[in-house]
Amino acid sequence: MTRIIYETRDEELSKIALDDLPGGPEAFELAAKFCYGIAVDLTATNISSLRCAAEYLEMTEDLEEGNLIFKTEAFLSYVVLSSWRDSILVLKSCERLSPWAENLQIVRRCSESIAWKACANPKGIKWQYTGKHPNVSSPKWNDMKDSSPSRNQQVPPDWWFEDVSILRIDHFVRVITAIKVKGMRHELIGAALMHYAAKWLPGLIKEGSGLLDNSSNSDGSSSSSWKGGLQMIVSGSRDEVPSVQAKDQRMIIESLISIIPQQKDSVSCSFLLRLLRMANLLKVAPALVTELEKRVGMQFEQATIADLLIPSYNKSETSYDVDLVQRLLEHFLVQEQTESSSPSRSSFSDKHMHDANQKGANLNAKMRVARLVDSYLTEVSRDRNLSLTKFQVLAEALPESARTCDDGLYRAIDSYLKAHPTLSEHERKRLCRVMDCQKLSIDACMHAAQNERLPLRVVVQVLFSEQVKISNAIASNSLKDAGDSHYQPLVSNRKTLLEATPQSFQEGWTTAKKDINTLKFELETVKAKYLQLQNDMNSLQRQFDKITKPKQASGWTAGWKKLSKLTKMTNLESHDISPHAPNAEQTRKTPRRWRNSIS
Repeated sequence: MTRIIYETRDEELSKIALDDLPGGPEAFELAAKFCYGIAVDLTATNISSLRCAAEYLEMTEDLEEGNLIFKTEAFLSYVVLSSWRDSILVLKSCERLSPWAENLQIVRRCSESIAWKACANPKGIKWQYTGKHPNVSSPKWNDMKDSSPSRNQQVPPDWWFEDVSILRIDHFVRVITAIKVKGMRHELIGAALMHYAAKWLPGLIKEGSGLLDNSSNSDGSSSSSWKGGLQMIVSGSRDEVPSVQAKDQRMIIESLISIIPQQKDSVSCSFLLRLLRMANLLKVAPALVTELEKRVGMQFEQATIADLLIPSYNKSETSYDVDLVQRLLEHFLVQEQTESSSPSRSSFSDKHMHDANQKGANLNAKMRVARLVDSYLTEVSRDRNLSLTKFQVLAEALPESARTCDDGLYRAIDSYLKAHPTLSEHERKRLCRVMDCQKLSIDACMHAAQNERLPLRVVVQVLFSEQVKISNAIASNSLKDAGDSHYQPLVSNRKTLLEATPQSFQEGWTTAKKDINTLKFELETVKAKYLQLQNDMNSLQRQFDKITKPKQASGWTAGWKKLSKLTKMTNLESHDISPHAPNAEQTRKTPRRWRNSIS
């Protein structure tokens, strides 16, 4: 102070302003009391400000032994750093002492002390549990003064989450970084990050709630910048976000992204997607957004449809950010390819078993992602501004092996056709090309066969695939009974199915009518064969009846037969009696025969 007065060179100087004194007037008052020999109580709430003020006032050992710097350093080293509660409170009080607290290593020492105690066994250390959350069933250590919990009392592994979450984000990052160095499990670190985000970013999963007011935090302090919970904005344009509030939220999100553990499943995929939603809203650094997208891609199969419906904040034509989901899917496929192609150092048998298990796990993950993408397409297809190209690219991003059933994809296509009735015939064919008709269930085939929105070619493919399925099933059952192991289905893949269907559909109904006429001709041929067989059967039946049934002649026919026999006998007798009179009958006068006419 003498040097400041001398440097001003003002003889009438009566007041000195120490505006940059760390700790403010409270710290200066304590330092002045110390100089005059008045007893000063050193506590966890004032030790950091008093230590910084002593450094500012140059109260070193050069002037007098046992000066304020020595006293405060001793209290920090031997009292504060040995207590969990005091370390938290001192680190919390350092928020308004930057950069003095950083330069004096107070932040570093408190962070390492907290990290060491968080990683140690709680039963063997004496400290006080300060910030027990009311919803967490943790031991009531507030009622116990500097005493360890009972040996029979089970200490939850997340006992330190609530205490650490009261820190400002930069100090929280220092603590988490120190905890990582100590070797804590990545699952616990991820859980601590989610707990911190839930405290400082309330309303993270609220939909359409606009600006959520959280005017007080757990200790009842008012919300201003870093003091208390931050407000969360999930809807509206970016211009509506208050600048100071957006800056604070952006700093929290960027810091959380940077300290997420690299191991998979450290945090839930739902949490990552919610962070990604906020990052896009608050214009987080593009490099961090890309890193967060890659993290989502690592566990994309765990996502839900509600988390994927992220609004488009960049003034896009679509309501939802379809391009973002496309990038997430690409990161997922790259990650799957990397895991399947990574070499293994295990033995041959173990490697073979591991590769088989990894292949099955990757296939299951792809199947879950396929169902997720189909559901997402069904939701976003109702948007009239969604282009056909985006829909097709997203639907075709996954390999065909990822979908064992295309019912979900058919549902999305039908929903898109409903929302876009003005599509041309070519565009509808292009849209339906992403679907495999052979993978549709019976219900989907019945619906597709009666769907007037589908192109005629697709309807024919659906009917043909159903016919092939029935034929294959019948042939499979018959050959299975015969024990034929070399049975091959009539149509084994989609390529054969597409080749078997008519290809010249550019003429429209003309070619379709040809196909219908062909089917009618085959039907008429079958009917003709059936009628011919029926006639043959009737003929055989009549012949059989003639053979088995006895004949009954009429009386008139029997009389004429008797008369003809009598005539023959008379002629023979006359021939024998008068062999020498051959012309006797000629000399005999023929009796006149009369014939009655109806006319």
